[in-house]
Amino acid sequence: MGLPLFRRKIAFFPLQIAQDALSEIEHMYEWIQWLHLSAGIVWLGGMTLLLWAVRPSAIALLPPEQRLPLLHAVLSRFFVLVWIAIAVLLASGGWMFTTADMKLAPRGWHAMAGIGTLMCIIFAHLYFAPFRRLGRAVHARDWPAAGKALKQIHPLVLTNFGLGWAAVLAVQVWR
Repeated sequence: MGLPLFRRKIAFFPLQIAQDALSEIEHMYEWIQWLHLSAGIVWLGGMTLLLWAVRPSAIALLPPEQRLPLLHAVLSRFFVLVWIAIAVLLASGGWMFTTADMKLAPRGWHAMAGIGTLMCIIFAHLYFAPFRRLGRAVHARDWPAAGKALKQIHPLVLTNFGLGWAAVLAVQVWR
């Protein structure tokens, strides 16, 4: 009749451990990938809302002394989310890269990593240079200087918006 049931399990125990470990890694990979995608959605979605809804509406409806403090407050809150998204993107992307042989990883992964790094550098510049100037100008109620700083932020956000979608396209096209 063969080995008793408990002996069969013992006989295949090392194989079962390997299968269980692989299943756990695959499950973890799905969660990490979900976190990575969610962080990207937060960053790209926030830029979409700011570029095509909040900024144009504020320009159309509010004078500078109301518009500039509002936009500074909105950006202040959004940039906290962007810093968190960057941390999640870098950590999750790095972890996913460790699960693959770099030579065998899809070209889209490499493109996304390069584009994402460039986006992080642009955002850091945006945050530590014109956004800081915007904050100081708004605090001092220097509306011309605040407007100038905001005009410097806009093309940087547009650039990151385009780069973000280029990264999404690259990872989809170069699988």
